Amino acid sequence: MAGISLDKVGKVYSGNTRAVAGVDLDVQDGEFIVLVGPSGCGKSTLLRMVAGLETVSEGTIRIGDRIVNDMEPADRDIAMVFQNYALYPHMSVFDNLAYGLRNRGTPKAEIVRRVQEGARMLGLEPYLQRRPRALSGGQRQRVAMGRAIVREPAAFLFDEPLSNLDAKLRASMRLEIRLLQRRLGTTALYVTHDQVEAMTLADRLVVLNGGRVEQIGTPLQVYRNPASTFVAGFMGAPPMNLLPAAALPGLGPAATIIGFRPEDAVIDPAGEITLDVLAVEELGAQRLIHGRINGEPATLVFPAETEIGESLRLSIPASALRRFDPATGRAIPG
Repeated sequence: MAGISLDKVGKVYSGNTRAVAGVDLDVQDGEFIVLVGPSGCGKSTLLRMVAGLETVSEGTIRIGDRIVNDMEPADRDIAMVFQNYALYPHMSVFDNLAYGLRNRGTPKAEIVRRVQEGARMLGLEPYLQRRPRALSGGQRQRVAMGRAIVREPAAFLFDEPLSNLDAKLRASMRLEIRLLQRRLGTTALYVTHDQVEAMTLADRLVVLNGGRVEQIGTPLQVYRNPASTFVAGFMGAPPMNLLPAAALPGLGPAATIIGFRPEDAVIDPAGEITLDVLAVEELGAQRLIHGRINGEPATLVFPAETEIGESLRLSIPASALRRFDPATGRAIPG
C-alpha cells in the first residue's frame, strides 16, 4: 500500500487544449479519495495520468516514494476497475481473476490462494467456473473488482465503475466497495459524476471544474461550506439554493449571493421570507417543494406530513446561510 501525490499536474492536448491544470493533491496511505465533477471536468483524464494511460504534460505524480511519470502502467503497482468491466468472455471467472497473476509469473499455489480469498470476500465462490455471459451485471462488476483485489496493489483506481448498473444495485455496490476498501486498507482513487455516490464513498472529495480543483474536503465540509457557487450548485440533491441578496431582505449585503440548503428553511408564520409554491414532489418520507422567492427559483425539503399551501412563510437560521461573491463565485468568509 502507498500514498499518491500530485504536484501541479496538468494535461495539454494538441492544439493547446488544456484538460487538467495545476492539480495538487496528497492522498494518504489507505485513504479513499473521490474525484467528482460534471462531464468534461478532467476527472477521468487525471485518473488515467495516475494509471499511466495518459502522458503527463506538466508536474509530478508519485505513488509511494517513486516518481511514476515515465513508468509503464504495469510497473506502477496499481489496479484499475473500469466502467465496462473489461472481462475476457471466453474465460471462466477463476481464469479472469487469475489472468494478471499468471502474466506476472506468480506461483500457482499463490494464484489459487489469492483467487479463492478474493472470491470469498466478494461472494463469487459459487461462480468460479462460470463465464461472464452467465453472470448478472452486479456479479460481473464483482469479478472486475476481484481481478484488482488479487493483485494486492499499492492503490486501486476506479473509473465510473457503477454507471452501468441500475439504481438499486448501484446503492448496494457502493456499500460493498466502501466496506471492502476499509477491510483491505488500500489507497483508492475513485472517479464519478454522481455527487450522491461521491458523498457516500469518500474520506475526502476533490471537486473538479474545467480541469481545475474547486475544493478538497470531507463530504460534510464540502456540503456545509462550499468554496464556490459551482460547488454549492453541484453537490447536494437537491443542490444549495443560490439567490441574490436583494431577494432575501436583511440577510446580507446587496452585492452578494446568498446560499442555503433546501432542508435549512423553517416554516415560520412570523418569517420575513415568502415562498410562492409552484410544485410539490412526494418522496415518501419527504416532500420536495419547488417555488419562487421574490421571483427567484428555490427548492425546499420538508417532512412528508408538512401541510403545503399556495405560499409558505419562512425563516432561515443565520448559521445556515452562506455568502458568495457574484463576480468570482467564491465563498465570502465569515
